[in-house]
Order: sequence, then structure tokens, then C-alpha cells
Amino acid sequence: MCDVTSDSRHVSHSAEERAALADALAAAGPDAPTLCAGWTAHDLAAHLVARERRLDSTPGILVPAFAGWTERVRRGYTRRPFDELVELVRSGPGFGTWPALPGIDAATNLTEHFVHCEDVRRAAPGWTPRELPAARQEAMWRLVRSRARLFFRKAKVGVRLADLTGREVTAVDREPMVVVRGAPAELLLFAFGRKDQAEVTLEGPDDAVARLRATQLGV
Repeated sequence: MCDVTSDSRHVSHSAEERAALADALAAAGPDAPTLCAGWTAHDLAAHLVARERRLDSTPGILVPAFAGWTERVRRGYTRRPFDELVELVRSGPGFGTWPALPGIDAATNLTEHFVHCEDVRRAAPGWTPRELPAARQEAMWRLVRSRARLFFRKAKVGVRLADLTGREVTAVDREPMVVVRGAPAELLLFAFGRKDQAEVTLEGPDDAVARLRATQLGV
């Protein structure tokens, strides 16, 4: 069943976050910093477009042996005007590519769009968390719950994720245990390595909290 926004317009959460991401990029401008180390907003926009429109470059996102080609393709897109890249992000994957198939965007891109939107927003001074619909927070909780072990597989301490309603999921079952508590969207940001910008609290022994903060997180 496709996730939908709370106003029942049959628009996926991923599509809503895509629009928010494009708006954030446009508002920030090409030279704005992001939370992606060393990348400006222009660099990030190029990554997003290459990811969807040059599928031959996507293996290098996860496989180091192909990272050089992925970076070469991304740099090629940085030669395009920033406004053009933002509109390509907004319009979505090109016709005939697998991300354009019905349901693929909704099923696979919610985290990509949300996290990168916040990469732009939270790199700027004075940012505040967005008010997200309850249904979107619920969709993010499902993602956190289902992928917790993957996100925290490198952690050397126990990790339990808890949302603000009291729901919990154990990502790493060992002692000492650290409880990461926050709204689902904030837990998702923490899990993707945006630890300093995610609005969460960490509960546990000081040395265990420090070890978790030093761990490389994400997919």
C-alpha cells in the first residue's frame, strides 16, 4: 500500500519530501554549505540528479571499488547550471529509468529526500525543525524500526531507539546500552550519521555515549 500524506491527496511522503528538498536547495543557493562534508548545495544537487538519471553511477555510492566512476559522473553534472539541477530534482527520475516505475519513488526515496533536505536546512544558522505530518513521522518510525540493525551495525555498544510515545526498538543488543530518544524523523537523522544536528537525547553511561557518537552510522 502506497504511503500517503495526511490530507489524503494520494501524494507519497517521498514526493512531498522531494518538493521540500527542491525548495530548500533553491532557497539556499548554489554555494550554500550542506551537512555532506565538502559539498555545497550545487554539489548535492548534482549527486541527486546523477543518482536518478545515471544509474550506471549508483553502485559506487555503496561499493568503494566503483566510487571513482560515481564521483566522475557527479562532477559532470556540476557543470550544469544550479537552477537546472534543482528543477531536475523537483521533476524526479527520467522517463524510462527504473526509479520512474510506479511506486518505486514512494518505496525507496523517503529517507533520501528527507535526510538531504535537512542536510541543506540544518547547515544554515538559525534552523528549526520542520513540523511534519503525523503520518510522515509514522512512516519514518517504520523505517527506523525495520532498518535499525543495518543503521547501527558498526556500533560497539548497545543501542535502543525510543520515540516520544514510548515505542522502542533494539538495534544492538549488548551492554552497556545507550537509549537514543526523539521523534522518528530525528532518530532517522541520527541513524544516518547527522548526530550533531539530530534533536535527540542519549541516555546511558558517559563512555558508551561517547563511543556511539564516534561511530560511523548509516547504510
